[in-house]
Amino acid sequence: MTKRLMQGSEAVAEAAIAAGCRFFTGYPMLPFTELLENMAAKLPATGGVCMNAASEIEAVNMAIGAAATGARAATGSCGQGLALMQEGIAELALNELPVVIFNMARGQQDYFQATRGGGWGDYRTIALAPKDVVEAVEHTQLLFHLADLYRTPVILYGDYVIAHASVGIEVEPIAFPPTPPKDWVVDGSMSGSGRARQIWTWALGKPNTPGPGPSRAWADIASKYAVIERIEARHQVDRAEVCDVLVVSFGTSAVFVARVVDDLRAEGMRIGSFRPITLWPFPGDALEAATQGCSHVLVYELNGGQMVDDVRMYATDRAVVRSIGGVSQDNSGMRQGDLLNADVLRRRVLDAVGLTEGAR
Repeated sequence: MTKRLMQGSEAVAEAAIAAGCRFFTGYPMLPFTELLENMAAKLPATGGVCMNAASEIEAVNMAIGAAATGARAATGSCGQGLALMQEGIAELALNELPVVIFNMARGQQDYFQATRGGGWGDYRTIALAPKDVVEAVEHTQLLFHLADLYRTPVILYGDYVIAHASVGIEVEPIAFPPTPPKDWVVDGSMSGSGRARQIWTWALGKPNTPGPGPSRAWADIASKYAVIERIEARHQVDRAEVCDVLVVSFGTSAVFVARVVDDLRAEGMRIGSFRPITLWPFPGDALEAATQGCSHVLVYELNGGQMVDDVRMYATDRAVVRSIGGVSQDNSGMRQGDLLNADVLRRRVLDAVGLTEGAR
């Protein structure tokens, strides 16, 4: 294959199809709309189905049904739409059904939604935040694998930049280790009195077999998420081993952080960067190690201050943690405002460490 110039939404759609996604549904809401349109255009040719749902609530419940049959299923929206899906996402987690949920967000205000959730019960969702289209293509395929591996809903936290940026890219299937057989699926072969199969964790998805009951079921699910938290955290760190200043960011803002860190490093500042790739599980142990000896830990996120809570939780010295981001939306409310700017970030880093241009 050769590289093609593609918009991010098209590349992510092709990555989902390459990963085996055969059912997709959603309600059009910018900047998620283009992903839905691309899936509608491309999925039928693979024998798959794409449904334009009447609402986000309908979409997530369609995904529940598709996942129960064993299909690799996905849905999505932007953060506002995912807010309506939260009960369905909780049901996916309780019933241990694998679904990939795409948040093509309107900014970085959905961090709490991705990491804390708004549904009921004891559950978490693996959430990956790619920095660019290339990584979004990789993360999309990884998330389908993780969803099946752990039987859980998972989230890709994208945004307007990823959805609309055009890049030259080659989308190829990524090989992953085998996942457990889906011997729990509803396949229509066990209908009839006394032989019906239901997808419900308390009943283990098996006919005529007493389930563990709610307490044991919840305990088993909690144990599963404890395993995920221990082994699935991912991060990227750059030059943290010799830095006084560490800048922490996630998603597409990390690209701007990398540029500023490189420039300031070249000018003599002892500065590094840290990026959580998984927003949950948060790579706390790695962040703790990276902040050892830092006199400034600066958190650059484009919201009122959300990830900064996790950074304070794990930083070696929470007293040196400071937010240098802020709410940043353009007038449409669809994309980032003027804070997503390398020059603005540079000034904020220098102000935070008590320096001005030319005084290093």
